[in-house]
Amino acid sequence: MRAVHRVVVMSSFLAIGAVLGAAACDEGTIPSPMPGPAAWNRAVTRPDDATASSKRTACGYQAGALPGETLGSSTPVDTDIPIQKIIVIMQENRSFDSYYSSLPNVEAAPASVAVPEQTGVAGSPTHARAHAPHKCTLDTDHSWHASHQDYDDGKNDGFWQANNDPSQPNGTGSGDRALYYYDQTDLPFYYQLATTFGIADHYHCGLLGPTWPNRMFFYSATSFGATDNTFPDLTGKTYPDVMTSIFDELEQRQVTWNIFADSTPGAAVVYATSIVSRWARNPILRSSDLMSQIAAGTLPQVSFIDGQLGAEGPAGNDEHPPGDIEIGQKFVADIILALEKSPEWQHVAFFLTYDEGGGFYDSEPPPPACAPDSTAAILNGDDAQYPGGFDRYGFRVPLLVVSPYAKKNYVSHNTYDHTSITRFIETKFRLPALTNRDANADPLMDFFDFKNPPYMTPPPLTEPTVDPNEASYCSSTYGKSAGG
Repeated sequence: MRAVHRVVVMSSFLAIGAVLGAAACDEGTIPSPMPGPAAWNRAVTRPDDATASSKRTACGYQAGALPGETLGSSTPVDTDIPIQKIIVIMQENRSFDSYYSSLPNVEAAPASVAVPEQTGVAGSPTHARAHAPHKCTLDTDHSWHASHQDYDDGKNDGFWQANNDPSQPNGTGSGDRALYYYDQTDLPFYYQLATTFGIADHYHCGLLGPTWPNRMFFYSATSFGATDNTFPDLTGKTYPDVMTSIFDELEQRQVTWNIFADSTPGAAVVYATSIVSRWARNPILRSSDLMSQIAAGTLPQVSFIDGQLGAEGPAGNDEHPPGDIEIGQKFVADIILALEKSPEWQHVAFFLTYDEGGGFYDSEPPPPACAPDSTAAILNGDDAQYPGGFDRYGFRVPLLVVSPYAKKNYVSHNTYDHTSITRFIETKFRLPALTNRDANADPLMDFFDFKNPPYMTPPPLTEPTVDPNEASYCSSTYGKSAGG
């Protein structure tokens, strides 16, 4: 069943690609009216820090709330934020513990963790976490039903069972792969970023489910009821009348933005092929455009960068299994190293995260979350075995923050999810919350020191390499296989 699910998922993502063809004072006033609806420029009375924090924790803010109405008066908003360019890369399918459990000073899985072969069965054999023997693995199941089996009502002990597929050749389908982890010997550039700039150890994906609904939570702060890789029903939600995503809001605010993608753009999970026409322009540019704009210092105000989504294989650069993780690391490193040499460096905030955990083990039970709206979860097939809604985050995924304003070697223990990045963008450009989820999200401001920026002179970073022996192993073992 899982193998069939992956084929269906990928065929729909590939179909999209085929069609696309490859001044803020404490009262919240601003110096002059900004473009957009008048209500977005309304005067705001800032709450005190304790009140704002308490109300967000209680999910007390609602869709439409401006950032200044939901954040304490000590939190910078709009023109108090010196960031001028925001860049987001959302890679694929890695849990926090699978990448960073060996990083010092983070809350992560202890080395002694062992997961039962059969949950709820007394005396069931256990399987211990282990360092991954190669830089690639067969895909792991990250559907709604598999993610809830992994979660097991907070015990986080279902990963081996949900991912054991003895039908795969040469043991590549063993549930052991869901327990693999990598360390600084595998991901030296990522570990260097984490120990130079900032990393979050309680950043969660949007829900316990697969790629598409989790990406929808980043773009739209909701999945519109979707729990699997299906398009949402946007009937009647026509731009500019209805703001269905951060893209709609940026367009209304006349903030410049583009998507840089050489294959299927991630935002197509919301808009399908209409992504090229919804705003009377095609916002999709290529990686060559990205690198030339970085060098020239002409990036838009917000850049969304996608790897080779929908074309996953051992040589893919989005880190989706069975991709060689060194190739994905090199893809990200090339962009950051170019930024350090660019005029953009002085005012950029770069966020690297992952759409969901991909079925790889994580030790932290996802906490409750603010439901985005009253839309019920659409549960079909095997997913119906696990009834639920959108009032709980998904598993932890990595978040790295790179900026001249990023605090040095900083580990944030605050609870975030994908809508925290959404809320950061909204906070910078004074945009209202799309749903109740981003209205109550923490916008990541603790990562930054805007008064005494530590890295106006870019720190030296070591360019990573790709081991040709590992690349050959991945190619020969997994060929052109793809996952969802």
